[in-house]
Amino acid sequence: MKYIMAFDAGTTSARTIIFDKKGNPVSVAQKDLIKHFPKPGYVEEEPDDLWSKQIGTAVEAMSRKEIDPKDIAAIGITNQRETTIVWNKKTMEPVYNAIVWQCKRTSKYCEELKERGLEEIIREKTGLVIDPYFSATKIRWILENVEGAREMAERGDLLFGTVETYLIYKLTDGEVHITDYTNASRTMLFNIKEKKWDDELLEIFDIPRSMLPEIKNSSQVYGKCKSKYLGCEIPIAGAIGDQQSSLFGTASFEKGMAKSTFGTGAFILMNTGDELIRSQNGLVTTIAWAMDGQIKYALEGSIFEAGSCIDFMRDNLRIIDQADDSEYMANKVEDTNDCYFIPAFTGLGAPYWDQYARGSIVGLTGSVNKYHIVRAALEAIAYLSCDVIRAMQEDSNTKIRSLTVDGGVSKNNFLMKFLSDIVDVHIERPKVVELTALGACYMAGLAVGFWKDIDEIRENNAIDKCFDPEMDEYERNKKMARWHEAVKYSMNWAK
Repeated sequence: MKYIMAFDAGTTSARTIIFDKKGNPVSVAQKDLIKHFPKPGYVEEEPDDLWSKQIGTAVEAMSRKEIDPKDIAAIGITNQRETTIVWNKKTMEPVYNAIVWQCKRTSKYCEELKERGLEEIIREKTGLVIDPYFSATKIRWILENVEGAREMAERGDLLFGTVETYLIYKLTDGEVHITDYTNASRTMLFNIKEKKWDDELLEIFDIPRSMLPEIKNSSQVYGKCKSKYLGCEIPIAGAIGDQQSSLFGTASFEKGMAKSTFGTGAFILMNTGDELIRSQNGLVTTIAWAMDGQIKYALEGSIFEAGSCIDFMRDNLRIIDQADDSEYMANKVEDTNDCYFIPAFTGLGAPYWDQYARGSIVGLTGSVNKYHIVRAALEAIAYLSCDVIRAMQEDSNTKIRSLTVDGGVSKNNFLMKFLSDIVDVHIERPKVVELTALGACYMAGLAVGFWKDIDEIRENNAIDKCFDPEMDEYERNKKMARWHEAVKYSMNWAK
């Protein structure tokens, strides 16, 4: 066997990357996903589109390099997490579109949960804050709003899954209904201390247990992809949420190591090892991965907008022609002319967790031009990251000295340098920046013996570029203070 195939079932695209023994991508295929916005704050995708494009990219990736499917040792899947799909157990047909993690339709219900005094019990059991971001309120919305769904669920005819669960169910023709610990920990139905679905939470959200998948390790053989899809039966041997996958892909195996993935959003995770740290600063406690029955934990801060800021400037404001232009334009000016861009398009994530905050550009004067705005948008990603990292350091009582970055936006050298300056941290960008897919690849490969252990994986990591801080502390604190003043405008918008 020569290769491992990774399905990267993301928010904006379905991708398949085939890796070799050295962890190098041999072939890549990608297709953009269809998104729907039926109402303000609503975000949906079509499950059939997710499925067909994921299989399509797998076939395309093999054909591009004439790879024989018999040379693929295993498939690993990494996925956009909290996105919720509910389907008919008998027909495998979804009863509604996939409700994407960004969707805010359950905001009012989340407020009701808080008013009922359930914040502490949910945080204690799940490590999460009450927010529309997570899966439980989305499942309940489908049961309450799709005709006949509640009755079908009570009869045991409906199944729930995040994207990896749905793909595995389809790949095995309905034989395997599983999730892994990382994805389970993002549903708001999983007790991270007891490591199981929680009956009290199921009662709170009124969700039948029969809908839930069986929970498995992130690295083990779950079943085999049917030969009719890819040409032969291939073991499905890895499943892990995208952000945990990139943490593993960076080889952040030890406690205290951290990474930040810059994609549609930005997600910062710090490995806390066997220690389950309860955040006091707006972060969530999550499971990093599960292997051989051993669970590792992480602190996580989720930033809703990163690459989407750049997309907004290209598609909505039309001040850049393509994403790569942002770096060039930001370097055209020395600063932002005291202009701040707050990308709260769907509210603010960690550490603010304000679902009603809205985007704004603060400090506009007649001397501000498009270059200042582009620079301000890129700096905003760094400021939001700094907020999360400062909270992370306080919760863990640990100074993060080095941060590994990955994802498409990490290729922006201006942003990475400014991030290093504003956080006061050494940043490493690996040569293989698609570490989300690589993490799933490693999980699958370890399960089938393609790699013998994590020490062999460590040898694959190679650094492309490093960034070191040069900004003095006075300037850093001054900029962060101005940023926090600007954020207040966005948070006060709906008040």
